[in-house]
Amino acid sequence: MRPLLAVLALAAPALLAAQSPRPFRLEETTIAELHAAFRAKQLTCRQLVRRYLERIDAIDKRGPAINAIVVTNPAALATADSLDARFRREGLTGPLHCIPMIVKDNFETRDLQTTAGSLALKGWVPRRDATMVARIRAAGAIVLAKSNMAEWAFSPYETVNSILPGYTRNPYVLDRVTAGSSGGTAAAVADNEGAVGLGTDTGNSIRGPSAHQALVGIRSTMGLTSRAGVVPLSNGADIAGPMARTVTDAVRVFNVVVGSDPDDPVTREADARRERDYTDFLVRDGLRGARIGVLRQAYERATTDSEVVAVFTRALDAMRGAGAVVVDSARIDSLPALMRTTGGGCNPFRHDLEAYFAARGEGAPVKTVDEVLRSGNFHPLAQVRLQAAQAVTTPPSETPGCRSREEMRARLRVAVTALMDSLRLDALVYPTWSNPPRLIGDLNTPHGDNSQLFSPLTGYPAITVPMGYTRGVLPAGVTLLGRAWSEAGLISLAFGFEQATKHRRAPAHALSAPLIETARSGAPRRE
Repeated sequence: MRPLLAVLALAAPALLAAQSPRPFRLEETTIAELHAAFRAKQLTCRQLVRRYLERIDAIDKRGPAINAIVVTNPAALATADSLDARFRREGLTGPLHCIPMIVKDNFETRDLQTTAGSLALKGWVPRRDATMVARIRAAGAIVLAKSNMAEWAFSPYETVNSILPGYTRNPYVLDRVTAGSSGGTAAAVADNEGAVGLGTDTGNSIRGPSAHQALVGIRSTMGLTSRAGVVPLSNGADIAGPMARTVTDAVRVFNVVVGSDPDDPVTREADARRERDYTDFLVRDGLRGARIGVLRQAYERATTDSEVVAVFTRALDAMRGAGAVVVDSARIDSLPALMRTTGGGCNPFRHDLEAYFAARGEGAPVKTVDEVLRSGNFHPLAQVRLQAAQAVTTPPSETPGCRSREEMRARLRVAVTALMDSLRLDALVYPTWSNPPRLIGDLNTPHGDNSQLFSPLTGYPAITVPMGYTRGVLPAGVTLLGRAWSEAGLISLAFGFEQATKHRRAPAHALSAPLIETARSGAPRRE
């Protein structure tokens, strides 16, 4: 028999390990996991924010140099301290208590510069928060950083501008694009530089970057979410919303930001149309019994990538396996004729941007597109778009091309709704992009963007969810498109698909996430 001291010596490491709580891993953590760690006293808000800032420092401009962040919030740790103090008194302060968020740099923030990617706005700190930013802060979130974007949100294909040197890189393959224009938010959230993020989407820019970075992105029905305080690209199509690593986290943010806003008249119906709690629709078998139509018109073209088609085909099989009825295919026969009914150009950017700056009065950093062009403070890739906008002198409401476009949009809404009604569909489905993320700087090979037409032109909601990978490592997303105000049903479908497939995985580059160490007693380590 071994001496008792020898037995104890052999057992000591195992006993110590059993007494020590497992370190909290930042990588791929969710809002629910963070809140559970706060309640269990495994983690403080300060510790969490500090680790995210350390990760940004380690990988955003150094190491893999993702280049997703324009500026971090110097008050983030002080805000975390105040949330820790409140948590000790009253528990969680809201549904987003101490959730560090990445906010695209076209959202106004009262404590950080807002540039829309342009040197013309460098140093401008608005007087108030955008409505969505105010709502996430009221729910307890911390604006951790402002993220890089395509200048003035012009490009759906890449994230580059004059405010930050270089391109934002896709963290899955560093020489690939992030798409645009919310590529900075997507890259930062995908690479765990923040918990969740906010982006904007005029034709693609929540859904495209989300698909390129294996994220979930929600574009709402036009009028369900406010754009007040967001630098506009086109008021007729701009939407703002969440980007997250899971459907659940995207919905938790969505719950907070939806609703009417007197500063954005388009939202007048939002409170009457919104659900009380969108998390009620996170149903694991949400696909069971659903009827989903394959909208081949959205993605089939001569340049569509065969691997994207193969991944999409497997996604449809997964939907069938989860109980959905897949109607292949659903077709709008009148679509070609509809698209031919638009006549003349429609470029509302100058009108919408100048009205936005006029509303900011003396606090506006610039007043006109002419002023931006004269300053020379823009990236060369933005020059053609700025000059085209400068040439437009007629308001959209008086432009024949814009009026024709609005008439076409109304007819397209009728056609999409009629198609879904005739086939009794709960959603239409298609690959978010027909081609993998392109190499940075490549503007010649097919881009494959499928997001510009159906959701932006109808104003109907769409959600993109990871559906797999091409070339083994390049993320691909699948889009679910619904009728107006059908977000609840789309959330059930998206969650059901996510739970049936679990395609999301973290980027595999060398630097792993920092561990948040806790003391042996379970109390947080002092900072």
